[in-house]
Formats: sequence, structure tokens, C-alpha cells
Amino acid sequence: MGFDPHEPQQHRMLAAALESARVSVGERWLKYFSLGGEVGEYEVEAYLEGLLSLPVLQRDLLAMAANELIDKFPQGHAPYSDELGSPDGESPRKEPGSGSQQRPESEE
Repeated sequence: MGFDPHEPQQHRMLAAALESARVSVGERWLKYFSLGGEVGEYEVEAYLEGLLSLPVLQRDLLAMAANELIDKFPQGHAPYSDELGSPDGESPRKEPGSGSQQRPESEE
């Protein structure tokens, strides 16, 4: 994929969220396009298959479209690029449900 080290993770999570919600190809592209997306349906499908790289803005528009489409399915979430960290070395944010939450220490 492109030069962004987080793009493969964002792509995988987006594809998984859309697949789990069973959003059709036409629905996802139409929603993305209505939000200002600039690439065609073919390119969106190629990106979701891992065959094409997209700029951050287009990936985030895809994530926004997906999140609006799957809003009624709380188990799915497509990450925005800033949720994964940045190329300059910042640590990425944890994926939903991937980390353990710290519990307050019990008093003895």
C-alpha cells in the first residue's frame, strides 16, 4: 500500500466492519460519494481488497461513510487515520475492544 504505515490496519478494519454489517458495494460507494469522496466505485473496491492505496482524506471519508452506514451495529467501527497513530512515531490508539482496561486497585 502507500507510505502511511497505518493504512493496512485502517483498510483491514474498514473492510471487516463493512463485511460484518453486510453493507453492499453500491451502498458503501454511494454513501462515500455523497460525503464528497473523489474516487470511483472500482477504486474503492480495489482499496477494500488491498489492491490500491488511497490518500488519508479519502480513507477517512470511507470510514465516515462506513460508520454512518453501520451505526445501528455497535460491534462494527471503521477507524479514522488519527485513531491509528501518526507516521511521525506517535503510538497508535488502541483498537476498540483490543486492550485491557485498568481497574482501580482494591483497598486491603
